Amino acid sequence: MDTPENAAPNGDPLANGADTAPSVGVISQYVKDFSFENPNSPAIYQIQGQPAFDVQFNIGAAEVAQDVHEVTLKIDVRAQMEDQVAFIVDLSYSGLFAIRNIPEEHLQPFLLGEAPRLLFPFARRVLADAVRDGGFPPLMLEPIDFNGLYEQQRMERDAQLQAGGEAGQA
Repeated sequence: MDTPENAAPNGDPLANGADTAPSVGVISQYVKDFSFENPNSPAIYQIQGQPAFDVQFNIGAAEVAQDVHEVTLKIDVRAQMEDQVAFIVDLSYSGLFAIRNIPEEHLQPFLLGEAPRLLFPFARRVLADAVRDGGFPPLMLEPIDFNGLYEQQRMERDAQLQAGGEAGQA
C-alpha cells in the first residue's frame, strides 16, 4: 500500500497546515545607503575621453528575524579622468528574503551567491541612473557570477584551512 503524499515518513498523517517544504521568497528590496560625489565639477566636464573605473563589490548577510534574512550588495565605484576624480558612487542595495526549511549547508550559498544575483539588476539600474543624473554617460556594469565567486572564495578558504592544519601537525 502506497503512503499518501500528506503523510509523514513513518506513515502518520501530517498535522493540518504543517509546512516542511523548502521555500525562499523576496519580501522587499531597497536602497539602504547611497552616495554620489562629483568633487571636481564643473571642471571635470571639460576633460575629453573615457574615465577609468575602479569597481568594488562586497556582500553581507544577517538574520533580522526568524526565517528572515537581509542581504546587502555594496557597490563602490571610483571614476578617474586623467589625474582627477570624475565621480565616486557608494551604493548599498539590500533585500529581505523569507527563507524556510532550507538545510544549513545550503543557506550560506544562497545568501552570498544567489541572493546577490537577484538583487544585482536593480542595484545596477540605481547606479546607472545616478551616474547619468550626475552628468556622465550611464555606467552599465556587466553581469557578475556571484555563485561562481562564492564557490571560488569557499574553495580558497578551505585550501587555506587545510594548509594551516597540515602545517600544525608534527
